[in-house]
This record gives sequence, C-alpha cells and structure tokens, in this order.
Amino acid sequence: METSFFTAVFLPIALAIIMLGMGLSLIPEDFVRVVKYPKAVAVGLGSQLVLLPLIGFVIAKIVPMPNFIATGLVILALCPSGVSSNLITYFAKGDVALSVTLTAFSSAITVVTIPIFANLALQHFIGQTAAIALPIGTTMLQIFVVTLLPIALGMLIKQLFPELARRLEKVSGKIAIAFLFVIITTLIIREWSRLPDFIAQVGIGVVLLNILAMVVGFYFGKVLNLSLPQQICIAIEVGFQNGTLAIAVTAGLLNNPDMAIPAAIYSLFMYITGFAAIHYGRKQADLQLSGDSFVK
Repeated sequence: METSFFTAVFLPIALAIIMLGMGLSLIPEDFVRVVKYPKAVAVGLGSQLVLLPLIGFVIAKIVPMPNFIATGLVILALCPSGVSSNLITYFAKGDVALSVTLTAFSSAITVVTIPIFANLALQHFIGQTAAIALPIGTTMLQIFVVTLLPIALGMLIKQLFPELARRLEKVSGKIAIAFLFVIITTLIIREWSRLPDFIAQVGIGVVLLNILAMVVGFYFGKVLNLSLPQQICIAIEVGFQNGTLAIAVTAGLLNNPDMAIPAAIYSLFMYITGFAAIHYGRKQADLQLSGDSFVK
C-alpha cells in the first residue's frame, strides 16, 4: 500500500489525541506507585512486556498463517496496554491505580522495545531480504512523538489547568472509541474483498492471544499472591492491547495494511473478554460484600 493521508496523517494524529486523553487522567504520583506497589507492578509489567510477546510468538509459529499476518500478530503483542484498559478495570472492580500505573509504564517502555523486537519479527518471519524494514531510531522517535509527548502534554495541562483537563477528560474516552471505530472501519472497507480470508487466517490466533494473555496474567498474579483486584487488573492490562498503536506501526510505519488485520480484529474481540472480566469481577465483589455482611 502506498503512503496515503490515512496512514501518513490520520493514524498518527488519532493516536496522539488518544494518548493526550490518557495523559489528562494521569498525575506524577501515578508513576511513583512503582515504589509503593513494587510486586504488583513487577508482575504486571513482566506479564505485559515478557510473557505476552512470548505467547504471541509461539502462537504465530504454531497456528498456520501467512508470514505478514504472523508478523502483525507479534507486533500487536509487543504493544502496551490500551487506553480503555483503565475503564474496563474500573467497571470490573479491579485495582484502577495499578491499572493506570501499568498503562503509563508500559507505554513508556515500549517506545524502546517495539522498534527493536518488531524488527526481529520482520527478519524472522519475512526474512533479511524483505522489502519492508523498520528503522529503529526513526521508529523510536515517531512512537515517542505520538505517544509519550502527548501523554506528557496531557499531564501538564492537568497540572496547570485542572478545570480544562476535567472537561477534556470527559470527552477523551468517546473520542478514543470514535477514532478506533473509524480506523477499523477504514481498514475493513479497504480490505473488504479479502476480509473473510483474513478472519479465517488470523481468527484462531487472535482468540488464542487474547484469552491466553488474560488467563496467564490473572493466574500469574494469583500464584504470586496478589489481591483479587490486582489479579483482575493485570489480566485486563495484558489482554487489552493498544490496537491503534499496532495499526499505526503496521499500516502506517511499515506501510502494510495486511499486517494490521490482527490488530483490527483483536481490537473488536478483546471487548468480548472485557465484558466477561467485568461480569467476573463484579460478581466476585458482590460475593465478598455478601460474605462480609454475613460475618457481621
């Protein structure tokens, strides 16, 4: 696909606006929680930045799919948690403070990790002679400009103009959903004739990645004796990938819309498991509340 207004302009601007909205909800203390909750943060980041990419790579190797689809799946697994993970965690009665901390830290760390490991995925699945290349330095700068910089700007606005930040934050979630809808709809329209084949090729991989990510995140926290709200938070953080960023990297930076198909389908499917997480979390909270009332 040749560079177009969609990939060269709209995608980066959409992602930057979404990240700005996330920054409006953050305060410096959110980054200090890594000291306050070191174990929970370590488990969450380990699940997000180590276990998830490994799961993605194994699925891409085991499940039959074209090399460009496999590469897109791995790049999706390399992305940080999505901005909607904080909202889903809130509805699921998870640890929202931990969710915000993990989202903030994973977004910062993946500025470095995505270009490096995405390049390795390209070399592994497509080969050294592939026409596609991911310049690490340039990519790091581009991801910084459309992710960390807007987040920092949003935090600055919150500090200097709190009332303005509150008003903007109310609409930022709706804007994020609208942008994601436009992005996915545009990809579907562009690739409509090949979409059934893409779903057949990547459907199993996407479902496995999402479900395994959430299950592994939940039980990793459980084995390490984290609280139930923390376990729920980590499961959601690991399962809710930043699909917009994955699409921006694949369809935008790499100029290959086929690689963006896993992220587009994943961005829709993850809300199904997200609703399941909300149901589970609220049910457990009600049971705990009933138990406490019975004891009293």
